[in-house]
Amino acid sequence: MPSDTEFAALTEPFRPELLAHCYRILGSIHDAEDLVQETYLRAWRAFGRFEGRSSVRRWLYKIATMACLTALETRSRRPLPSGLGAPSDDHRVAVAPREPSVAWLQPAPDALFGAADPAAIVAGRTGVRLAFIAALQFLPARQRAVLTLRDVLAFRTAEVAEMLDTTTAAVDSALRRARAHLAEAGPVEEDLAEPDEEIRRTLLDGYVDAFTRADADALVKLLRADVEMEMPPIPTWFTGRQAVVGFLAGRVLGRDRWRMVPTGANGQPALVVYARTREGRYEAYGVQVLTLIGPRIARITAFNEPSLLPTFGLAPALVT
Repeated sequence: MPSDTEFAALTEPFRPELLAHCYRILGSIHDAEDLVQETYLRAWRAFGRFEGRSSVRRWLYKIATMACLTALETRSRRPLPSGLGAPSDDHRVAVAPREPSVAWLQPAPDALFGAADPAAIVAGRTGVRLAFIAALQFLPARQRAVLTLRDVLAFRTAEVAEMLDTTTAAVDSALRRARAHLAEAGPVEEDLAEPDEEIRRTLLDGYVDAFTRADADALVKLLRADVEMEMPPIPTWFTGRQAVVGFLAGRVLGRDRWRMVPTGANGQPALVVYARTREGRYEAYGVQVLTLIGPRIARITAFNEPSLLPTFGLAPALVT
């Protein structure tokens, strides 16, 4: 058996990108962390039989991919509300109750995909944009794996075939079908123009200021006319600036009701949200991920789930 030091030296540099890979396939950062742990356990047990006929990186990706595919045999896809039903353009509609029976898509903190090696950072963060992860959830599990291995990670067809214990013809066929399904879904955020860093920072600061001051007029200036907002685990979602601002102004905003801590998720600007309690404390509420197109906010995805905060490394309550 290898020593702990030898095994760690060879395999640990790939942990961030393997986490990103499992997250793309599973749509859950919590499940991805579990499957990466399973991958390293399996790799440790099999390391004595590793003959070096492939790279350690490719060997680990094979183990991780097969572990994810096995896990998906007993799990359903993880949608966003926009993947389940039509939006409303009227903020006065009745908002559906939370739907805990649905395993919703989760955001992923950028910090988990970081590493000392710049190449690992790039490999980890590539292809984790929220719209792309949501689109992948519509693909059958094996197509999901093939697409991420080929188009995101740029493994060769023969390498993917070896990882999945299949033929190159089967890989090519699955890739064609996966690409066709994604094309039918329309452009994902990877295809859309983002602002530069200065505009991005100005937008984020302006959004936090307007939201925490309950200034609906200021929000109007930051949102695109076709902005969309969804709020898992609530199935109801809204489209259009009038509907989104009307919903926020009428049912969400309140002066000193919210506190927000800027962060990053899925390679996008994000905010960890705390809500004020009756006792005056600010306790964990969820995470908002913003999609920016040009100088405006195009989508607000508000994951109203307090259990996400530990993944972002933040406390369950703010000290004020």
